[in-house]
Amino acid sequence: MKKRSIVAAASAVAALSLVLAGCSSTGSPSAAGNATTAGNASSTALPKATMMVGGIDKQIYLPYQLAESLGFYKKYGVDMQLSTEQNGGVGAEEAMISGQVNFSGAWYIHAPDFQSKGKNVINLVQLAGAPGERIMCSPKANVKTAADIRGKKMGVTDLGSGTDQLTQFVASQAGVGHSDYTTVAVHAGATAIAAIQRGEADCVMTTQPTVATLESQGLAVSAIDLATTKGAQENLGGAWPAAGLLAQADWVNKNKGTVQKVVTALVATMHWMSTHTAADVADKLPQDFVQNSTISKADYVKALQEDYGQFLPDGLMPVGGPKTIFKMEKAIGTDVSKVSYDSTFTQEYAQAALKQLGITPKTKPADTKNG
Repeated sequence: MKKRSIVAAASAVAALSLVLAGCSSTGSPSAAGNATTAGNASSTALPKATMMVGGIDKQIYLPYQLAESLGFYKKYGVDMQLSTEQNGGVGAEEAMISGQVNFSGAWYIHAPDFQSKGKNVINLVQLAGAPGERIMCSPKANVKTAADIRGKKMGVTDLGSGTDQLTQFVASQAGVGHSDYTTVAVHAGATAIAAIQRGEADCVMTTQPTVATLESQGLAVSAIDLATTKGAQENLGGAWPAAGLLAQADWVNKNKGTVQKVVTALVATMHWMSTHTAADVADKLPQDFVQNSTISKADYVKALQEDYGQFLPDGLMPVGGPKTIFKMEKAIGTDVSKVSYDSTFTQEYAQAALKQLGITPKTKPADTKNG
């Protein structure tokens, strides 16, 4: 499996601090001691956790890396190792279900999907209330509504992926079946752009910053908006909880302390985002995420500001979200008749984090019984 690990160097620095402290004269507090006093335990004493994200440089998944950049994982007591799925490699959800990593930074829909297959996966905190995706189409394709998908070549990340399922659901809302159009795996970023450019796909479902690149180069226009709350309401029939934190329920039950620390770090990150601008976020992220061969930093910030409303301020599952997801699962042929809402997500850890952080929630939370 190929994956690009993103690991903070703080653990090495902390370890060196301990060594230097042992060599220093007594009576002078060490760097590790100061960190502990401030609420940041030495990394050598922190529980370790691993997470694979479904494309860590995508804007829809930026909170996982932002938490690392802000130092929140260690601040709230966990030594987190982040990695990202790669084209042609093992997906984030599959890495989690196989035990290669503890957590998956991925869409909530995978929880009921896994449970329908007998895999007990649960969503622990909700970061986004809309998919953050747009169906970007070549101007020549003349796609303006979901009904226009009929007969087109529709690009998705991979066959069977979340974008594949979401495309099916959008099409079904307009009476267009899966066999009424052609599905093409175009992956993401540069390969998705190339698919449009070469005519291998009429449309691609993709996210920022790829959306901004396609628009700036005149290759595609936003035909169907799934990136904003309004777009999700219009095209999906309600709130559509996307980016969340998934883990196997058995592992969660054995590691509740570690789970709480990770969730608290992410809730703190979402609150930080709600009180800062898109430009502030871009300044904190790795600069190769926000400025590279496909996009300028100014365009990245503009695109993020446009879709900023997808992010939830408090980590709570929004009311109606699970209902929309279950409706989609049924529409695309996934049998969730034996899966209950309350088995697929929990508000317990996010609510405990909000209490710990002294944050008043803003999201109207879903009920675990009624979605």
